[in-house]
Amino acid sequence: MGLQKSCSFEGSMSKLTEIKSTVQDELKIFDKHFKSSMKSSLPLLDKITRFIVKRKGKQMRPIFVFLSANICGGIHEKTYRAASLIELLHTATLVHDDVVDDSNERRGFFSLNVLWKNKIAVLVGDYLLSKGLFVALENKDYNLLEIVSNAVKEMSEGELLQIEKARKLNIKENIYFDIIRKKTASLIASCCASGAASAGADKKTIEKMHLFGEYVGISFQIKDDLFDYEKFNETGKPSAIDIKEQKMTLPLIYMLNNTTFSEKRKIINIIKNHNNNREKIAEVIRKVNESGGIEYTKNKMLEYREKALTLLDDFSDSPSKSALKELVIYTTERKK
Repeated sequence: MGLQKSCSFEGSMSKLTEIKSTVQDELKIFDKHFKSSMKSSLPLLDKITRFIVKRKGKQMRPIFVFLSANICGGIHEKTYRAASLIELLHTATLVHDDVVDDSNERRGFFSLNVLWKNKIAVLVGDYLLSKGLFVALENKDYNLLEIVSNAVKEMSEGELLQIEKARKLNIKENIYFDIIRKKTASLIASCCASGAASAGADKKTIEKMHLFGEYVGISFQIKDDLFDYEKFNETGKPSAIDIKEQKMTLPLIYMLNNTTFSEKRKIINIIKNHNNNREKIAEVIRKVNESGGIEYTKNKMLEYREKALTLLDDFSDSPSKSALKELVIYTTERKK
């Protein structure tokens, strides 16, 4: 079991490495742009931003920017600014999220709020956001600024909508999709739209790439919803992080919407008041499995993945288009 799991994870990572190879030269140049965009004359800020650069993640968002630009006309200097703007915004939101969630770790490292405390972490997040805005303004990239500013607005609305609705733990499916479209999908949509805009694409193409990114982002989040259940089905151990954090994910919503009133009250009571009880969490997961919630969720994920892939049919075949398709598939088959 352990060897099989390790092999599948390594296979997943090698697929991402293969996808990245299509734009590996561009990513090297981007790294320099990103480091430069964060520079500060203030020693403390410079120290913190160097720490941020060292713990970079999979770089999926810059990859979406570059591949989108390539299928829409090619990569230009503006494309590197678009990728830097989005990565600065994304990093700022991660820093702020760690403060809000009181997280101690990010990507295997201590989080900024642990190392430098909340006040400094919040200010660093603000600094990164302002630097992103400055990158766009000083180069008069107003269309990029419009795309990314809309994403910031949507992400904030999505977070607040989730907080508002999660109090009752009674979210309808349409509200769930509204939350993830705003909270998660809007940023990936802005990557794809910004890449297209940086390549000089027309308004219709930019809108199409925005919708493409939105579909990808929705399927990406649905995949996240499945991780707890997949882990339980593999190991029999109920980690159920989402249930502990009282997050209403699609498998759980489906089960609650397709059960009796008394059973629904019982499950909600467990999530609210017994979310650290392993046996009770395992009971909830079993009921989700029995309801068909996992299968339903997987089908929804594949439905949005197919919508995204279909939108790419209008573009000419190229290595970048093939890599973009593979990246979409990777987002729904990744192991973490």
